[in-house]
Amino acid sequence: MVVGLLAAGLALAMQEVIGAFAGWISILTGRQYRVGDRIQLCGVRGDVLDITPLRTRILESGSSSDPESWIRGRQYTGRVVSRSNHLVFTTPVYNSSTVLDHLWEELTLPIPYEADWHLAERILCEEAQAISSTVEARHAIEQMRRRYPVAEAEVDPRVFVRATSNWVELSARFVVPVRAARQVKDQVTRRVLDRFAENAIKVASVTQSITIHPPQPLETVTVPTNGP
Repeated sequence: MVVGLLAAGLALAMQEVIGAFAGWISILTGRQYRVGDRIQLCGVRGDVLDITPLRTRILESGSSSDPESWIRGRQYTGRVVSRSNHLVFTTPVYNSSTVLDHLWEELTLPIPYEADWHLAERILCEEAQAISSTVEARHAIEQMRRRYPVAEAEVDPRVFVRATSNWVELSARFVVPVRAARQVKDQVTRRVLDRFAENAIKVASVTQSITIHPPQPLETVTVPTNGP
């Protein structure tokens, strides 16, 4: 009985080891990622520090969508996370830098209908053009198209307009380097807000109007009484 349990436990442990080793071979031969690539594996995002026969070590980056991350942008948290290599067979591997080394970023701002949203659109487009890595991204996409059958992607900055029930939503789409996304978005946001302030353009926000009616005075009603 004891020998059987030990054999079952050893077989389970060896299964994990064999799966991790097979994952290591798949990583190396399939070029899923290399040391230095920025990846996301099983919920962990960051730069690959080391790939051993059993584990991949990742220097973790923050995420605005992760409630447990105290770093809200794509910058290092300081933690090193180790993941078993067998995960490449069971979970998707997102690699942001293996070929392109750039990504598309968006900056969305709501503009009130009474404001000059055409001017706001032009300001947003000009600032996105001034800071976008369009030339580098176009060159990287050309290299990627030589290796993969992908369609030509639009890399020129562009502003999309959407009408909502409360405001006009302007979304600027532009290309930034993978490891400088937060810094670039910070710069373009600051410049756009400064130019909005110079042109008296306000950013819309959700507001609520509360009307308080004063209490109505009570009327005194005299009820006549009949005498005896």
